[in-house]
Amino acid sequence: MERIPRGLYTPEFRLEAVKLVEETGRSIVQAAKQLSVPKSSLHKWVALARAGNLSTVGQGQRIPSELEVELARTRKELAETKMERDLLKKFATYFAKESR
Repeated sequence: MERIPRGLYTPEFRLEAVKLVEETGRSIVQAAKQLSVPKSSLHKWVALARAGNLSTVGQGQRIPSELEVELARTRKELAETKMERDLLKKFATYFAKESR
């Protein structure tokens, strides 16, 4: 099963995020929290920008189609439902033994 990336960021967004850190003097942690991006990603972008390689980030990414996003959401929902079902079975078994 192919994993769909959680965050697809445009090159413009990455550049603005790096500018937020470098021009305003905010820490990477503060800027990451403000932008709702992982601090590790922002740290990587800042390091690449300082090295002049920020444009190389995300070249291999492609935007998933609506069908792929819906399929991933449905699979996640199904996995959660199965987990809940299994827990309910265990609880039912436990309480059936307790009532005897």
